[in-house]
Amino acid sequence: MDKITKLAKRREPFLFIISYDKSKKIVEPLKNMSRDIFFKIDRYRNYKSETIDKSFFFKKSIIDFNLYRESLNRVLEEIKSGNTYLLNLTFKTPIDTNLSLFEIFRYSKAKYKLYFKDKFVCFSPEKFIEIEGNIISTYPMKGTIDADIFNAIEKILSNKKEMAEHIMIVDLMRNDLSMVGNNVRVERFRYIDKIKAGDKELLQVSSKITAKLPSDWRENLGDILDRILPAGSITGTPKKSTVNIIDRVENYNRGFYTGVFGIFDGDNLYSAVMIRFIEKESNRLYYKSGGGITIDSSLQSEYNELIDKIYLPI
Repeated sequence: MDKITKLAKRREPFLFIISYDKSKKIVEPLKNMSRDIFFKIDRYRNYKSETIDKSFFFKKSIIDFNLYRESLNRVLEEIKSGNTYLLNLTFKTPIDTNLSLFEIFRYSKAKYKLYFKDKFVCFSPEKFIEIEGNIISTYPMKGTIDADIFNAIEKILSNKKEMAEHIMIVDLMRNDLSMVGNNVRVERFRYIDKIKAGDKELLQVSSKITAKLPSDWRENLGDILDRILPAGSITGTPKKSTVNIIDRVENYNRGFYTGVFGIFDGDNLYSAVMIRFIEKESNRLYYKSGGGITIDSSLQSEYNELIDKIYLPI
């Protein structure tokens, strides 16, 4: 994280990309960025927007139900043993499309997008943190439902399992912000965003939590990021033991998936969690997706949510 702090101290704008386990970090000053990295973060982008001008197909190979059930049951056993209360369980799913990774990036519609060297693409709906002035804000996203379901908003907001999951993540993120700032507040609790998910729309539930940073935060930016990563919304709570369980239960390496990327513009910082993620491995494309598991999780509904999150927002 030293390069992040060094550039922030100099007020030099840069892009940063950090993997889930923080073992890989890409930090590039905007003035001499690589030509094969493209991004959209808040109001910043380094490419021209385009609409799709070709027909395309998109097919997903659904993960084996029995494999998912086995992994879910292992997580539930850990919950019953008191080792975790909420765990974000993820898988990688083979997909097939005639679009290249760069075409997926160009044509997809999302609040936050990243294309990295023909290795992976991300089109995320979830902010991680923003720092404006001395205020740090985070926006954990927990709770998803098909917008076409009758009374979808009422159902997602009244669902006890979803409520419990969201409260746990909000509490975790309040704790994370308290490690780097003070005067922690939940400014908005469980508000609804609508996002395009292929041929359907999803409703997602988020909250906004803020804290006040010391005035010299730019001189410690690398340390701030290091202390609050990985993001609580894609790990679970308590974070340390839950991360250890994820390492044992998931059958692959997340890599950059569920890491974060962002931009420091010389004054402020804007970032997103790398969900809705497609990666190229040996010329094969894999979509990585998941969802939060609690003691009240339903096998079928969690499995369906995992599948619903595999889409192209085009």
